[in-house]
Amino acid sequence: MVFNSYTFIAFFLIMLILHNLPFSWRTKKINLLLASYIFYAAWNPPFILLLWLSTIIDFYVGKALYTQENPFKKKLLLVLSLMGNLGMLCFFKYGTFLLENFVTLSNAIGFDFHPASPSIILPAGISFYTFTTLCYTIDMYKKESEPVKSKLDFSLFVTFFPHLVAGPIVRPPQLVPQFETPRSASRKQMMDGLLLLSLGLFMKVVLADSMLSGTADTVFDSAAILPALDAWIGVFAFSGQIFLDFAGYSTCAIGVALCLGFVLPQNFNYPYAAIGFSDFWKRWHITLSSWLRDYLYIPLGGSRKGQLRTYFALMVTMLLGGLWHGANWTFVVWGGLHGLYLWAEKFIRDRRSPKAYEVAMHNNHWSGFFYALLTFMLVNITWVFFRSHTFGRSWQMLESMFGIATDGKPLLTTLAIIKVAVIIPFIVLLHWFMRNTKVLEVAHKLSWWSLGIVWSALILLLIWAQESGSSFIYFQF
Repeated sequence: MVFNSYTFIAFFLIMLILHNLPFSWRTKKINLLLASYIFYAAWNPPFILLLWLSTIIDFYVGKALYTQENPFKKKLLLVLSLMGNLGMLCFFKYGTFLLENFVTLSNAIGFDFHPASPSIILPAGISFYTFTTLCYTIDMYKKESEPVKSKLDFSLFVTFFPHLVAGPIVRPPQLVPQFETPRSASRKQMMDGLLLLSLGLFMKVVLADSMLSGTADTVFDSAAILPALDAWIGVFAFSGQIFLDFAGYSTCAIGVALCLGFVLPQNFNYPYAAIGFSDFWKRWHITLSSWLRDYLYIPLGGSRKGQLRTYFALMVTMLLGGLWHGANWTFVVWGGLHGLYLWAEKFIRDRRSPKAYEVAMHNNHWSGFFYALLTFMLVNITWVFFRSHTFGRSWQMLESMFGIATDGKPLLTTLAIIKVAVIIPFIVLLHWFMRNTKVLEVAHKLSWWSLGIVWSALILLLIWAQESGSSFIYFQF
C-alpha cells in the first residue's frame, strides 16, 4: 500500500476512527499492529512471515543479550542475531547479485559455470526493518538501553506502518516509550500531521511524479549520446525527483504518525543547502547516516585512531552505504564518490584552523551559498551513477554532460526543459532560505487565512495531478 493512493486514504481514515474510539490502550495497539501487517501485506502477504521471524528472534535474543554475563555466549548470541538479520537481507537483496559476480569471476579464470538464474523477489522495505531490528540487538549487547518488556510493544516498534517500508529508521528509545502509555493526537498535532501529509503527497505526486520523473526517465533510459543541455536537465530532474520522492515519503510518514499521536525522527533537513559533504549527510537521509555513523563508522575507529584510520573508516562506511541502496556496482561507486568527497573535505579541514572552518561551514551569506551550490553540483555528478543501471550508461551520461561527446541529437521538449529549469532553482533557493528553520515553524507563524490559501492550493494541485499510483523510489531498497 502506498501513501499516494485512494486505498491508503480509506485505510488511514479507518485507523483514525479506531484509534480515537474508547478502547483500551492495549486494544488500540493491537489494532495498530494488525493494521501495520495489512499495510505491508498489500505488496506480498507471504513476506509477513519474514517480519514475524525477525521480530520474534530479535525480541528474545535482545533480552538474552542484555542479561547474559558470559562474554563468549554473549558474542555468540550477537553473531546469531547478525547472521539471521543480515542473512535474510543478503539472500533476498544480494543473492542474485552475488551469484552473477561469482559466475563472472569463475568464467574469467577458466571455469565454464552457467547456473540457472534464480527468481528472488525483493521484500519491500527489507533494508529498513532489518536496520531497525539490528540496532536493537546491538544496543542490547552494549547495554545502551533496556530491553523492551512487552512483545506487543516490540512488534509494533518493528512494524509500525508509517515507518515500516521506507523509514525513517527508528531506534528503540525513539519509539518504544511512546507505546508504553496511551496516546492520541491533540488538535494541534492532528492539524500539523494533516498538513505534513498534504505537503508530502504534493512533493511526491505533483512535483516528483508529474513534473520531473518523465524527464529523468527519458534521459536515463535513452541509449543515445545526448547534447550537454539535455544530459544536465535529465540529471537535475532526477536530483529533484529523488529528493521530492524520498523526502515526500518521510514527510508523509511523520505526518501520519503525528495524526495518531506519535512522533518520528526528522529524516531530511534541506540537504540541497548543505555547505560541504559532512553537512550534506547531516541533512540527507538523517536516520540512515546517523545509523551508519553509530554502528559502522565509529566501531571502525571513527576519528579516534589517527588520520589514516579515519580515512579508512569513512570510505568503508560510504561504500557499504552505497551497497545498502542496491545490489549493483553503480551504487558502490556512488558511495565511493561520496567517500572521496568526504576525504577531500577532511583534508582541507585538517589544514585550516577549526574556527575558520566552522565559519565557512555556517556562512549564511552569499559566499556560503556559492559553497552550497558547488556541493549541489558535485552531488549531481554522483546521481549519475545512482540512477544509471550500467557503467556504460553512466560514462555516456558524463561524456554528454561535460561535452566530451558532442554528436548527440536533442531529446527533450522545450516544455520539459522549462519545467526543470524552474523547479530545481526554486528547490535550491528554498532550501537555502529555509536551511535553519522547519516547515511547521513557518506554518505556525502564518495567519490562519494565508495558511489556508497555501494548504488549499496544495490540495487543489493534488486533485489536478490525481492518484499517481507509482511506488516511492526507496521502496526498492
